[in-house]
Amino acid sequence: MTPPSHSELLKPSHVWCKCSLFFFSRYRLMPRLKKIFLWVLAVYIAIPFIVKLCPSIQAKLVFLNFVRVPYFIDLKRPQDQGLNHTCNLYLHPEENVNIGVWHTVPAQLWKDAQGKDQLWYESTFQSSHPVILYLHGNAGTRGGDHRVQLYKVLSSLGYHVVTFDYRGWGDSEGSPSESGMTSDALYVFHWVKERIGKKPLYIWGHSLGTGVATNLVRHLCDRGTPPDALILESPFTNIREEARSHPFSMVYRYLPGFDWFFLDAITANDIRFASDENMHHISCPVLILHAEDDTVVPFHLGKKLYNIAAQSQSLSGQKVQFIPFPISLGYKHKFIYRSPELPQILRWDGCRRSCL
Repeated sequence: MTPPSHSELLKPSHVWCKCSLFFFSRYRLMPRLKKIFLWVLAVYIAIPFIVKLCPSIQAKLVFLNFVRVPYFIDLKRPQDQGLNHTCNLYLHPEENVNIGVWHTVPAQLWKDAQGKDQLWYESTFQSSHPVILYLHGNAGTRGGDHRVQLYKVLSSLGYHVVTFDYRGWGDSEGSPSESGMTSDALYVFHWVKERIGKKPLYIWGHSLGTGVATNLVRHLCDRGTPPDALILESPFTNIREEARSHPFSMVYRYLPGFDWFFLDAITANDIRFASDENMHHISCPVLILHAEDDTVVPFHLGKKLYNIAAQSQSLSGQKVQFIPFPISLGYKHKFIYRSPELPQILRWDGCRRSCL
């Protein structure tokens, strides 16, 4: 059978048939699209009410401690992550709470560290090398790749690096909370301080860990025992401003009642991480590092925190510096460790004397 010619296809009967098929297919599709749209709308409207009625959901979204990346990592074996000069240990900040800790010695001690136990690692604190206490952000564990890469950089610069998973993260026991995270950090700080004496001890916080870091340093400064310096990587001012600026909030940011639905739910969990307020109680050198293309914690929040710190009476006479990293470098939220300038930044102006 020969196919119809072009002229036959243009006959009214053929045109009508094509139009009919298009109409009926579209007619069948419209109810489906309408149903999908109504489902999406219902979910969109329901989520704010669910969060408001169950504020613990918002707390989980802030901490994201249930997101363990990379998966299947054995935190008892830091050597599997290329940290052959790292010891895994556990500390007990409270009854029924054990937290997992990694201690990475300076790269200069790499050969000596092979096959050594925890007692040997603790004895290395008696060396002249300074110590950085690293406080990681939400999600993942102390074995996250970008964190491991930073430990390696700091170790190569001659630092001991002590890091840990807050209660509820990784293989640490307990449930997460701002007060618990701060208590864990304070306990580890004193554990290190008891072993190093008067040698330099710096606090480095990243992302959500910057909120923990300023809580910790405020507590220490109020007691008259400030650390040698505070380093904040990708910091925010307070958790409400960070939540409002986070990309996850974009679809609700302009919804009437956004603060009532979402931000008040965070406050209801006693989560504040008020670094802006803490800056008025901190009395040690402060260094802020922030990438301009950071989409998780926007650059303007780090800059705003710096402006607050620069005007703080408690920081009068202390060195306060802000180091921006241009968009062209592509460091985003967690790749500042790649900067070839980082060693020079940390060595700047007598790093061994005051770090900053």
